[in-house]
Amino acid sequence: MGNRKRAEDWENIIMIPYGRQDVSDDDIANVVRVLKSDFLTQGNEVPAFENRIAKYCSAAGAVAFNSATSALHAACIALGVSKGDIVWTSAISFVASANCALYCGATVDFVDVDPMTHNMSVHKLEQMLSYARSTGTLPKVVIPVHLSGLPCDMEAIYRLSKIYNFKIIEDASHAIGSKYQNKQVGSCTYSDITIFSFHPVKIITTGEGGMALTNSPEYLQTLHLARSHGVTRDASLMTHEPDGPWYYQQISLGYNYRMTDISAALGNGQMNRLDSFVVKRNILAERYDKMLATSPLSLPWRHSSYYSSFHLYIVRLNMTVINKTKKQIFKELADLGVGIALHYIPIPSQPYYRSLGFIPENYPAALSYYSDAITLPIFPSLSFDEQDKVVACLLNTIL
Repeated sequence: MGNRKRAEDWENIIMIPYGRQDVSDDDIANVVRVLKSDFLTQGNEVPAFENRIAKYCSAAGAVAFNSATSALHAACIALGVSKGDIVWTSAISFVASANCALYCGATVDFVDVDPMTHNMSVHKLEQMLSYARSTGTLPKVVIPVHLSGLPCDMEAIYRLSKIYNFKIIEDASHAIGSKYQNKQVGSCTYSDITIFSFHPVKIITTGEGGMALTNSPEYLQTLHLARSHGVTRDASLMTHEPDGPWYYQQISLGYNYRMTDISAALGNGQMNRLDSFVVKRNILAERYDKMLATSPLSLPWRHSSYYSSFHLYIVRLNMTVINKTKKQIFKELADLGVGIALHYIPIPSQPYYRSLGFIPENYPAALSYYSDAITLPIFPSLSFDEQDKVVACLLNTIL
């Protein structure tokens, strides 16, 4: 009853979103410094940001992009994905995880998720690979997605890659600051390329932006070319000696996927607080765990070998106990000032992918997840009082 009373007290408070950026005065000063400089783009700020993230993750190199979607596309290019190739990704992710393969002319398929982790099921992946080998339809690339910041079982996926000869792109859009087996996600220990996102609600932000990390000099070179029109000023890559100091060559087909120095300046400022952001998110997640322990909810899976950045705090509703639809729960919480969300609708359920022949019912774990999953507010500036409101209103709604 105490929770219900407190929920009523909070009815007129401003909406709490599921996520929010945290931009400090120092971040703003960093951006202003670049705005007053000679280079708003193609200056020194982007390389500094790239080097900082590569060092943080213990990767050989990093290439910044104007979005994680661009970075995923460029990663597919770097791994030679083209027409006739097959790429697999998780059935639960944002559509960019699959679209990147289609941009290259490849076909895509989906691996169902593990009911506990909501990440790509290694068991389902192995089953699919065994069947694909018998039919000559093995994937060239597999893209595991670290949903909510929880790493996939990358060592197991890597072992399968050696048996079935596929490359790996980690879609770690949610997972900068996460750790797998005590190593930073982004080290590419068990992958060829790792992708981060810096959208405003992600762990750190550049406004919009992304990063591709790799330990391969060859992939690093291709990522740079794909980002900037396929143009180089590196004489060692040219077909003949440069005509002069002004000279450049386009040696491949590339895109204008560059990050601006303005964005990178914000990112460099945000990196000063990355670890503190992740610590605060984990503190909030642990509070949720305790306050919701006896509720009719399934809480995020934990394991000692995984450290999640907790970009999202996803729970699943026990709909056999809760006498309301998910739509009703969303509306009632919104009316109480609590903004929950859903991450994500299964990609095979999207009309575009249905038009390609995908049948959502072929991914039962993903459909089950979609039927009862919700995302609760979690971000570094979320106060304990606000979190208490979220819990009180949620329990008031579902009990």
